[in-house]
Amino acid sequence: MTYRSWQPEHRRRRPRLTRRGKLALLVGAAFAVAAAITVPLLLLDEDKPKPTPEKLRTLVIPEGWRAAQVYAAVDRSLGLAEGTTRGAAAARAATLTLPAAAGGNPEGYLFPATYPVASSTTPESLLRYMVDTAGKRFGTDHIGAGAQRHGLSVHQTVIIASIVQAEADTAEDMGKVARVVHNRLARGMALQMDSTLNYALGRSTVDTTHEDTRIDSPYNTYERTGLPPTPIGNPGDQAMTASIEPAKGDWLYFVTVRPGDTRFTADYAEHQANVAEFNANRRAARG
Repeated sequence: MTYRSWQPEHRRRRPRLTRRGKLALLVGAAFAVAAAITVPLLLLDEDKPKPTPEKLRTLVIPEGWRAAQVYAAVDRSLGLAEGTTRGAAAARAATLTLPAAAGGNPEGYLFPATYPVASSTTPESLLRYMVDTAGKRFGTDHIGAGAQRHGLSVHQTVIIASIVQAEADTAEDMGKVARVVHNRLARGMALQMDSTLNYALGRSTVDTTHEDTRIDSPYNTYERTGLPPTPIGNPGDQAMTASIEPAKGDWLYFVTVRPGDTRFTADYAEHQANVAEFNANRRAARG
C-alpha cells in the first residue's frame, strides 16, 4: 500500500507553462489590450465632426462684355494681379476648346453666365468653363442650321451676334438690328456700326466723330465691307437667336434717338432726320 504525502492546498505546485503556452498567453493578452484600445479609437473617429463643405462664390459675366472686361473680372474675383488672366488666355489658348475659325482668340466664346468660384479655381479653369459653355450653346444643330440658311458659318454668326448684342438698345430690337446687318451684307454695303469702332478704340460711347470713321483698323466697318475679323464681345443666347432668326423688314439704317426709342428705316433721308434728332438730344443733355 502506497501512501501519498499530503500538502495543504495552498502549497501545491502550480503547473509550469511550456514555451508554446507562454506564447499563447502573451498573444492573447496583447489581443485583449489592442481590442480594448482600438474600439474606443474607432468610436472617437466616427464621432469627429465632418469637414464643412466649402462655400462657393460666384462670378457674373454679363452679356456683351468684351474679353478684356472678363479677364479683369476674373483677376479681381481670384485676387490676382492685373493682367494674370489675360496672360493665361494667351499662354493656354491651345488648351481651350475654341473652334478653329477663332484662331486661338477667346473673344466671343467667353459665354455670359454665372460661374462658381472655389479656392482651387484658376484663371485657366474659369476660361475653359466659359468656352465649354459657349461650345454647348453655339454647337447645337439649331444654331448650325440657322447659320447655313444665311450662307454663314457659326463663327460668322457669333460675330454678327456680338454686334447685335452691342448695338441693340432692347431685347426686342435685337431681331431688327440683326436684319439690318443681314440686309447690308446681302447688298455689299459697309455695316457702318459704331460698336466696331468702339472695339477698335477700346472704349464704349454713342458719340462717334468723322475722325473716328477714318481710323485704319479691320474693325472700321465704315470704310471696310463685310464682317470684322472677330467678334467684338461675348453674346448671349438672345443675340445668337436674333442673328439666325432676324425680324422681317427692309431696314438698312437705325439710330437710338433716345433710350428705348430706336428707329429703323430703309429710307436714307428719314434716317438722316433721325440722326439729327439724336444729335440735338445729345447737345441738350450736355448743355
